[in-house]
Amino acid sequence: MTELSSRQRSLVLAICCASMIVVVMDISIVNTALPTIHRSLDASVTGLQWTVDAYTLVLASFLLLAGSTADRVGRKRVFQIGLVAFGLGSLLCGLASNTEWLIAARAIQAVGGTMLNPVAMAIIATTFTVPAERAKAIGVFGSMSGLSLALGPILGGALVDAFGWRSIFWINVPIVIIAAVLTTLYVPESRAPRARRFDPVGQLLVVLVLGGVVYAIIEANRYGWTSPEILVLLAVAALSAAVLIAYESRRTDPLLELRLFRSVPFSSAILMALFALCAFGAFLFVTTLYLQNVRGMSALQAGLSLLPVGALIALLSPYTGKLVGARGPRLPLVVSGTALAAGGVLSLLIEPATPLVLVLAIYLLFGVFQGTINPPITNTAVSGMPRSMAGVATSLASAGRQTGTTLGVAIAGAIVGSVSGGTAFTDSERGVWWMVAGLGAGILLLGLISTGAWAKGTAARAAELFEEVDRGAPAPDPGRGTQVAGERR
Repeated sequence: MTELSSRQRSLVLAICCASMIVVVMDISIVNTALPTIHRSLDASVTGLQWTVDAYTLVLASFLLLAGSTADRVGRKRVFQIGLVAFGLGSLLCGLASNTEWLIAARAIQAVGGTMLNPVAMAIIATTFTVPAERAKAIGVFGSMSGLSLALGPILGGALVDAFGWRSIFWINVPIVIIAAVLTTLYVPESRAPRARRFDPVGQLLVVLVLGGVVYAIIEANRYGWTSPEILVLLAVAALSAAVLIAYESRRTDPLLELRLFRSVPFSSAILMALFALCAFGAFLFVTTLYLQNVRGMSALQAGLSLLPVGALIALLSPYTGKLVGARGPRLPLVVSGTALAAGGVLSLLIEPATPLVLVLAIYLLFGVFQGTINPPITNTAVSGMPRSMAGVATSLASAGRQTGTTLGVAIAGAIVGSVSGGTAFTDSERGVWWMVAGLGAGILLLGLISTGAWAKGTAARAAELFEEVDRGAPAPDPGRGTQVAGERR
């Protein structure tokens, strides 16, 4: 690959950041428009859940496939296809005349999204060859995630009030067109020296697991938890999970690299990513409905009410990254878990007539939580891992985040059901806040466990399994991983 100038590398980073912004912002920007979409398309609560979850479910299901495909056929090429698909999906979302059309278009959007963020990370890693510059570039790219997620409701509120809910999708179209042109002109093509083989069986099983669980949660309000439809879905998900573990453990190049889970820090990072975004996805879903349907705010007013949350995320994320580099991930994880648990408990006090200043003060805790969680999760996921596994580890952490967001919206919608306003809504959403508090306690506990000496030892032992990969040889056979590691020692 031809060496790029400093200006060209900065432009490549800007293009990749633009892809991060539109993909992640579309997770949260839609939340502000949900009440308007509900009125415009006569959508049910289930339909609103699927409007959010069709997007995040597809993202979670195909992130790993998109990354490995880009390694084989070319990252620039897959990135360009992703931009086109995301733009087409956004255009179709804006033209939707019913909920079913909107949900299908959101899925097309997400297909494009799976080809953007994980591939963009690989493009950055190959563009910035100096380690110090690469670390700074990845830090900038990563900070866009939390900021985009928090600013989505604010921008969404402004667009919905000024131009209608369709504008939140149409605004993506010119952005991706510009990004596609700049990608063609300035982004170099690259491939992995040793790409992983395609794993269609593993990919199908991942879709069945995630799809079965999410579909069952969302549709349980309609059919009932003990109905044959829901029980069959849960059984399919459970059976698929068991087959997935058995099948992937026998592949040389698995889609789901199970050997990574021998590292306690890595396993904890995936769980914390899932817990964190499950909590934040549920928070955005019920808060948007509360502010607009219970307190009677406009979409813009609701978005502006979340501005302090976004501001805290923007302020704390860079500082947290520096803190993790200097002192490790333990303190930020403790702060994040504590803030989330406290936010969930205090949210139990919110009523329709609770003073707005008190409500917004409670929301600040969610800003503290989200502003301190992403850098330590990424650090913990790759802690002690060899370079050959860093991309896989971060992709799995991203999949954990998207799965968490999907489940958060699905569970929150199942808890509040069709209740739309007044005291009935605040009473029903208390189940959501108890869940959020429990997730915060889980992050706190995992943060303490995953940063201790014992956990670091498990990460070192897991990393030994992949030493041959760093030297260009195939990874150890899954069935002989412990023996091979022992022979090297």
